[in-house]
Amino acid sequence: MNPYKKVAFYTLGCKLNFSETSTIARNFVDAGFARVDFNETPDIFVINTCSVTDNADKKCRNIVNRARRVNANALVVVVGCYAQLKPQEIANIEGVNLVLGAGEKFNILDYLHEKEQSEKATIATSEIKEVRDFIPGYSSNDRTRTYLKVQDGCDYFCSFCTIPLARGRSRSADINTTVSQAKKAVEKGAKEIVLTGVNIGDYGKDSDNTFYDLIQEFDQVNEVERFRISSIEPNLLSDEIIEWVPASNKFVPHFHIPLQSGSDLMLKDMRRRYDTQLYKERIHKIKTQMPNACIGVDVIVGFPGETDEEFEKTRDFLIDLPISYLHVFTYSERANTTAVRKDNVIPIPKRQERSKWLQQLSTRKKRLFYEENLGNEGTVLFEKESHDGMMQGFSENYIKVQYPFEESKTNSLAKVKYTKINPEGLMDIEVLEWIQ
Repeated sequence: MNPYKKVAFYTLGCKLNFSETSTIARNFVDAGFARVDFNETPDIFVINTCSVTDNADKKCRNIVNRARRVNANALVVVVGCYAQLKPQEIANIEGVNLVLGAGEKFNILDYLHEKEQSEKATIATSEIKEVRDFIPGYSSNDRTRTYLKVQDGCDYFCSFCTIPLARGRSRSADINTTVSQAKKAVEKGAKEIVLTGVNIGDYGKDSDNTFYDLIQEFDQVNEVERFRISSIEPNLLSDEIIEWVPASNKFVPHFHIPLQSGSDLMLKDMRRRYDTQLYKERIHKIKTQMPNACIGVDVIVGFPGETDEEFEKTRDFLIDLPISYLHVFTYSERANTTAVRKDNVIPIPKRQERSKWLQQLSTRKKRLFYEENLGNEGTVLFEKESHDGMMQGFSENYIKVQYPFEESKTNSLAKVKYTKINPEGLMDIEVLEWIQ
């Protein structure tokens, strides 16, 4: 009989990780465990890690230490991208009992039956090329919006990225299986579903289906109020998708499209599969079809060889684009990538300076986007939490609003009018109608 009865989870990283944590958590609950908060003295801690940020080891170590302070006798299990890439490094962290790789994390219960707390951590990982199964899933109880995993892995070996080494080749489930997962999420209370994965535009690459086929099928799911597309590569965001979204029943006018650099020389060195001309065409196509669409952009600063001139190309390119916000990443070296061997390394202070400049640009772009929407109407899904007596929510085009907190109105949709931008940078609203 398993002595462990209570389990807690901590997720680092992306929307996909939140989806997978929830899938693992449901397996525990189905097996008779109680899912509890991190501070409720769990018998087991499961930490789902990320490899994208440059201090993954520090973050993981801090969470392990925190878990040990809560319950020194608990079993600490570490899974996720960092666990696949550097299992021995994690095993060496004091307090870790079990490290599971990409192919093992969804079978965590099998490993628990064999594992007792000991000084030495157990490692179970496979070669990433052997990991071929796709495990569908969706997040629940973590956020108001539900993250639905539609794809995993990546066949793009960008020179700065370790994700293909951590998650393997691109793969996905068939359309019927994926749609059924969305319906299960609705049964758990989901009103907005965010489609997520490593490279979702490659959905169906291992079958006869395409991402366009998938979203058309999702549009017929009456139970879901709305769908949102998460990050999608510009070369995979086709004209037919852009033209279809404004006519769809469910999909909202919000796109997040990685750019990484506004310099074609840098894009080539990064091994990206598009140039700035194609990127610009995609942005203007979206704005032509959907003038109020929100467009988010990922950018990396300080990539090796990014001279002042090349950075200025990125800066000027972004200034001229009608985008809504930026996610700015400061380049950090990754083992087993080709970029780490490049010359012309950019000093860290200069990387930080460039990051700060683009973050300030992002603030200005977001402010302008909100100003353009003043007086417009939208539909907001309110979050479950209270923030100093206010509840917050997002419109279909990702405008963040706040409104006096009402417990009965959380996870509800409302028709609203945008009245002013408050000092916190959120939109104040007038509620026109509560929908549900």
